[in-house]
Amino acid sequence: MAPELKGIKNIIFDLGGVILDLDVKMTVKAFREIGFREDMFDGKLTFSDKIFYQFQTGEVTARQFRNRVREILGKPDISDQQIDFAWCNMMIGIPGTRLDTIKNLRRKFKIILFSNTNEIHIRKLEKDFRKENGIPFISLFDEVYYSHQIHAAKPALNSFLKVIALSGINPEETLFIDDIDKNIEGAVMAGLKTYWLREGSDIGEIFK
Repeated sequence: MAPELKGIKNIIFDLGGVILDLDVKMTVKAFREIGFREDMFDGKLTFSDKIFYQFQTGEVTARQFRNRVREILGKPDISDQQIDFAWCNMMIGIPGTRLDTIKNLRRKFKIILFSNTNEIHIRKLEKDFRKENGIPFISLFDEVYYSHQIHAAKPALNSFLKVIALSGINPEETLFIDDIDKNIEGAVMAGLKTYWLREGSDIGEIFK
């Protein structure tokens, strides 16, 4: 089913799982290979230590993040490159059809990106995207909001309210698209129109 676009002037896209393909199991596997134990995960393919969430909201720097990973591992000699490789191993890529979809939608709508992410992931994304496409990734959008830069992450209500205030959009005229149901719930609380992109769906298909 396609999103309802009547009265919509703005579209806010999530990044991972919506535009960028992710496989979190790949990062879990890579961290295990450098020494993470099972008790370092919370059972849902995410990490039990709070540093991973502090990094997402910009409470710590990349240097502090890497140093904490070394402490967790008890391996002070693990390199920045090894940590960054493991942390970024979940990032698969962006199909060209999704880029075309965003470019086409931008002719009619204000297109905004709002992602829970961090400095290391975004640095790699920008580097890889420019190498493959010759343009900055952020040039695809009218506005970009990253959780580590605005110091607030989905699904918290204040994260959506920040994006609404910073962009100056009217929530009633704005469609938010995300692949995580909790994030959809947060967006609804902020007054946004929403579309939950379920597993197996693709923005290239729903906006066909």
